[in-house]
Amino acid sequence: MTVLEDWVTAACAELGLDPAEVPVAVVLDLARDVAHQVLRPGAPVSAYLLGLAVGRGADPAVAADRLGALAGGWPVELGDRPPA
Repeated sequence: MTVLEDWVTAACAELGLDPAEVPVAVVLDLARDVAHQVLRPGAPVSAYLLGLAVGRGADPAVAADRLGALAGGWPVELGDRPPA
């Protein structure tokens, strides 16, 4: 087991969750996309937003794809606003 797998297992036990239901790769991919295409602090916030959406019934992969697409279209220039 990797340190990440150990952490996810322990965190899930602490929160009463099933580690098998945690899409680690999906969350990491989303965090990478947001960190690189938007800004680094947006990565953990986006992961939290993904969790909220999933907790309210969204499919993790679909919600992550939507956020990833939003990040992919985010303007590169500092100070630009997101597309309307």
